[in-house]
Amino acid sequence: MSERSEATDFGTADISRVMELLPHRYPFLMIDRIVDMHEDISATGIKNVTINEPYFQGHFPGNPVMPGVLMIEAMAQTAGGLVISHRNTETGESDAAKIVYFMTIDKARFRRPVVPGDTVHFHVSLLRKRANVWKYSGEAKVDGKLVAQAEISAMIADAEQ
Repeated sequence: MSERSEATDFGTADISRVMELLPHRYPFLMIDRIVDMHEDISATGIKNVTINEPYFQGHFPGNPVMPGVLMIEAMAQTAGGLVISHRNTETGESDAAKIVYFMTIDKARFRRPVVPGDTVHFHVSLLRKRANVWKYSGEAKVDGKLVAQAEISAMIADAEQ
């Protein structure tokens, strides 16, 4: 953990922990880790973008650009992992029988292309929560520069068995 993490109650989820928190798997797992997790209030998801990503075969050959909708999905996965982690900590139980469902995307904006070699930081901050619904503000940044932003909301429900 970083010095900042040790000085606060911020947590980190490596790829193994992310896969425990989220049902997503390759090729649809859009984040490699989550850092600076603070309750269900804020976190940062990190994605190391490589040329081997399957979407680069068609988006776009000869000029690979990460699809904007996948950046929004990465924001949602970061927020979902944060919520599940917080609920597990709060209750002391596993939410393995729960799943996070995307509900809305608002105010989405795409500012700059993301290309192989970039490391994207997906910052999510809680706007509000009611019952089993959370709404977050998300920003995607590469080298500190804003590349995308959106407001997203999701709900937690029982996983269909």
